[in-house]
Amino acid sequence: MPMFEDDDFCVDQPITPAQPSELHKVQSNGGHKSSCSNPITANAGDRANRSEAIEVPATRSSISDAQNYMHNLSLSPSMKDRRGSRNSLGTSLPIPRRESRRSILSWSSAAPPDDGHMVRPGMPAPQPTREILASQLQDISSSKVAAVKDMAFVFDIDGVLVHGDRLIPEGQRVLQILNGDNELGIKIPHIFLTNGSGKLEQSRVDQLSKILHSPISVDQFIQSHTPMSALAEYYTRVLVVGGEGYRCREVAYDYGFRDVIIPHDIVAWDPSIAPYRTLTPSERAAARPQDFNQTNIEAIMVFSDSRDYATDMQIIVDLLRSEHGRLGTVPKDPVAQRIPIYFSQGDLLCPTGHAIPRMSQGAFRIGLEAMYKALTGVDLERVIYGKPELATYKYADEVIKGWLEHIHGEERLPKNVYMVGDNPASDIVGGNMYGWNTCLVRTGVYQGEGNDRDNPANFGVFENVLEAVKTAIGKELGKDFKLEWSDKMNPVRPSAPSISAIE
Repeated sequence: MPMFEDDDFCVDQPITPAQPSELHKVQSNGGHKSSCSNPITANAGDRANRSEAIEVPATRSSISDAQNYMHNLSLSPSMKDRRGSRNSLGTSLPIPRRESRRSILSWSSAAPPDDGHMVRPGMPAPQPTREILASQLQDISSSKVAAVKDMAFVFDIDGVLVHGDRLIPEGQRVLQILNGDNELGIKIPHIFLTNGSGKLEQSRVDQLSKILHSPISVDQFIQSHTPMSALAEYYTRVLVVGGEGYRCREVAYDYGFRDVIIPHDIVAWDPSIAPYRTLTPSERAAARPQDFNQTNIEAIMVFSDSRDYATDMQIIVDLLRSEHGRLGTVPKDPVAQRIPIYFSQGDLLCPTGHAIPRMSQGAFRIGLEAMYKALTGVDLERVIYGKPELATYKYADEVIKGWLEHIHGEERLPKNVYMVGDNPASDIVGGNMYGWNTCLVRTGVYQGEGNDRDNPANFGVFENVLEAVKTAIGKELGKDFKLEWSDKMNPVRPSAPSISAIE
């Protein structure tokens, strides 16, 4: 797959490259930093103890012009002008190293119905001989089976398959087809890549499976902060921002962070830090205040959309302008002593139940950047995950390989990957630059006529996800490939149509 290098897009290289910010892993003995900053060269004993992160270098365009209070990487939404990344030059984005394993599908652990037979959500109850028939058909259709294994779909979720908690009807039918309701009864590889966030992956998968009436496994699911789990190898004490209630704290602990602080903890410790925010009795009871004048917070993680811009921005700016993340301090060197800040995604807008897309985490970040520059006069160095950043697509490669291994026993990348999304500025620009086929649908953020002018989908624009999938399958498997399973295709039944074993 192509890399995001500036020279690939005819972008001038900076005259003096910035020095990369070093990341150092946290040792397991209590918070000291290891001198080994490259997971690939770590010793074998440490590697055996945990799945190590892979560090993906960030690149950026050097042609943007900074305005007074706007970060120079946030000015242009078009890949024509911003070819590389929104990340700060020289940063490194760690992603998890996937373990090769055969996982169990979501429906395998579901309780069987009264008759003892398993039921797959969203599809008819299987007949006892269906798997045998499908296997026989696949044996005599080797070229089509090979083509199936050489393609994969990557779906955005909100605006493509669902609107919030409401099903987009064509999404249900797509998953039925890909899960085996087709002429070969074969599973077509597909994963889910969303900039959604704010809850545990298993919780989100369970919710989606119910909405879509189709089984989804956590092993084929990536949300914006999923790759950020690798950062637990580098930081012990972090501030986690965004999301509803205390869910993001739960996510961070699940990822392996050892000391997770949220803004409520800081407001409970010192209410004057956020003069316009009063905690409710239940919020105060759930908060975990401590003396933050004696505590160094090592990094800021914006996992999800802020529910309280004023409080969250105030606390983040205080930490960014502190000495090594200790509240109440003023740094001697505001840049050298500034702690890092990570964002799980950069979307400016996202589709919701409202008729017009709403502001998302990217809007919060742009406001924070402008505020920081107004106060300090310098750009805020920060790291962004999610689509369209390279690290997220590198991680998607690992997930696609793992899912193909699970359903077909072959751990490799398919040649033909189709990204189906509704947001040209994330789904389409990222897929285009990563060498995927991109399909833009009109059921979410994008509502325009024709293709998007700034970030055009290279495979086409479609009314909905079903039309996109049908077109892609027609291209890879032939227009005569039937998107429905039928027992009439039984090759051992005398009345069945004859099928040649020689193609």
